Amino acid sequence: MLQNNHGLKQVRVFIFSFEQHWTSEENVWKLCEQIRDEKEQNLSEYYSVFISNDKRQVPLWMQKSAKDPLAPVVWDYHVLLLRRVNDKCLIYDLDSILPFPCPFEQYIQQAIQNDRQLKKHFHRKFRVIPAEIFLSTFASDRSHMKKPNGDWVKPPPPYSPIRSEESTMNLQEFIDMSQSEGEGQVMDYKTFVKNFTSTD
Repeated sequence: MLQNNHGLKQVRVFIFSFEQHWTSEENVWKLCEQIRDEKEQNLSEYYSVFISNDKRQVPLWMQKSAKDPLAPVVWDYHVLLLRRVNDKCLIYDLDSILPFPCPFEQYIQQAIQNDRQLKKHFHRKFRVIPAEIFLSTFASDRSHMKKPNGDWVKPPPPYSPIRSEESTMNLQEFIDMSQSEGEGQVMDYKTFVKNFTSTD
């Protein structure tokens, strides 16, 4: 296993070989799956984080898809992997040019940035789900990856669609930021930052 400069073990580098091709939710699900299956780390330290809002317009900076990394990319939703060990947190964003993993505070400052500088309809919400729950409940038939004529927007992953015991497609339930519905806990920007920022 590799060691990073935050004193925490990293998942093996080869885990990320698929990251250029698939959707952020499937990338994070597969990362969680491998962490669970390898049993070298404590899965309870990990969380999937869905970022979206009612308008499905969430700006993020330092994204690989941006022509200028200092300019935001506006996603309808985005998914991160968060690791919390004691009082330290790391963010794994496969679409970011920031360090991988990235210290939580750095990621917030450079990639998320403060809601106060944004118009209200761009304010982000965060659905934080323990990785174990995410693995057992998330499902996607990839229908959102198809054009109206049925063609793929881009080639799908080579593995079978992710299914849970109860569903073949519930992606929208994770993107929906209604407080009273869905898995995990929905937080606004201020609450998310407060919950995961180191107190050192």
